[in-house]
Amino acid sequence: MEEKLSSVAKSLKPSPIQQLSLLAERTNAVNLAEGFPDFPAPSHIKAAAVSAITSDFNQYRHVQGICNLLVDKMKQMHGLDVDPLTDIAICCGQTEAFAATMFAIINPGDEVILFDPSFETYETCILIAGGVPVYVALDPPYWTLDAVKLLDAFTVKTKALVLNSPHNPTGKVFNMNELEIIAEYCRTKDCIAITDEVYEHIIYDNEPHISLASLPGMQKRTIITSSLSKTYSVTGWRVGWAIGSSCMALAIRNIHAKVTDSAPAPFQEAALTALRSPPEYYTSLRTEYESKRDFVFKLLCQLGFQAEFKPLGSFFIFAAIPETCKLTDVEFVEELIKQAGVVAVPGCGFFHTKHDYHDRFIRFAFCKDDATLTSAAYKMQQLVDASGRLRFL
Repeated sequence: MEEKLSSVAKSLKPSPIQQLSLLAERTNAVNLAEGFPDFPAPSHIKAAAVSAITSDFNQYRHVQGICNLLVDKMKQMHGLDVDPLTDIAICCGQTEAFAATMFAIINPGDEVILFDPSFETYETCILIAGGVPVYVALDPPYWTLDAVKLLDAFTVKTKALVLNSPHNPTGKVFNMNELEIIAEYCRTKDCIAITDEVYEHIIYDNEPHISLASLPGMQKRTIITSSLSKTYSVTGWRVGWAIGSSCMALAIRNIHAKVTDSAPAPFQEAALTALRSPPEYYTSLRTEYESKRDFVFKLLCQLGFQAEFKPLGSFFIFAAIPETCKLTDVEFVEELIKQAGVVAVPGCGFFHTKHDYHDRFIRFAFCKDDATLTSAAYKMQQLVDASGRLRFL
């Protein structure tokens, strides 16, 4: 019956990140592959979810209070005025919010610009919608934006641009100069921007998070997507949102209602507690993740990786295999699993255009308990040679 599958379904492959996580589980390896915390979610947020379940918030539900709190957040963080009744769609995580956005705006043949490397979900959603992904390479090691490359990517078919900042997999935070370039091209080319801002509160070294929507003329042409998942360590709850103009938000809500009907009701209720978290919560979140970042970054440098760029946001380090190592990224990860019992992600899965470096990067997730990170460090340090580097580097 394979011939009955759609062309898009035939082209899709299982997520290598999820496959590596399953491998880690089967082999009892330390999982630094998938971007989910292995430490407990905040107790006050879990208690709110339990209370919602026992209070019988267990049926289809739209919790308008989430929209009201997001309005306050958008005003406080970005100076944006958002209507809670018309401009927000609550979805099943950022992933569904992004997918529903693509289905709402993309017609067959429309081109969508993405920055390479890029998280795998974006391309899939664009293809299912009938769109054409067009990639603009960010330049290593600091993953800088080349304005000429971006301008060259626009054509008469360009409908939208996707911006993920803070960025997965690199940890890059697009600076104001880069955002102004993107905004200028979106305005002059009449292009819609879709932002993925799930790491908005996981940002380091006193870097600010600037939403593209806050730049002049951009709010009306930007759809912000985000979620509870990363900020509150509840990646399995699947509560996210899309924020945009009223006509865009209505279209996204309509698609969401036809596909999944509603986000999980008790977790929507718990979202009210999460979104009311005090400023101290976010300060502590950044401080703890910054410590984990520094620990893993120092470790990778000591082991011989070319980790020139210390991430400014997200909870990933995208480290280069040294030129002296003849292994590809896939081969390296295989050796790391076999010899050290540690799982990471080959970088090639994030690159969608061929470069001379597309198989030279490894992504390590540090959103893990300190004991997990210490265990990974110990396992890898057992494989160092006399110079202190990993033997197979």
